[in-house]
Amino acid sequence: MSSHQTTQTMKPATAAKKLGVYLEATPAEFQEGDVSRAELNELQANPPQWLRELRANGPHPRPVVAAKLGVSIAGLARGGVTEPLTTEQIEALKKESPEWLEKERATQAEVRKEAERIKNKKNADND
Repeated sequence: MSSHQTTQTMKPATAAKKLGVYLEATPAEFQEGDVSRAELNELQANPPQWLRELRANGPHPRPVVAAKLGVSIAGLARGGVTEPLTTEQIEALKKESPEWLEKERATQAEVRKEAERIKNKKNADND
């Protein structure tokens, strides 16, 4: 009995999400074809220049923007940020520190604190 192993592939959007980059900013050849698991692993292990550039300067997808600003994705939307931002734009926002950003950062800090409290309580209950 021979086993035929099929190559697992993913859509470019999925691969871009796993790589933490904005799909529309990737090269056309990346956007146009499926990406195999081996290709994804190779991109992660040895990122080409375009990938290093995107990760460093953007434009970044919303999850990355939210993480860099220390807010949730919903917090970005409440703050009116719906488009991908470059690293430069993110840094400018941090310096500007608008009221919505301060409020969302505080909210995010509370959410993290509450999650930690619940985790600690569960651990204490399991002891």
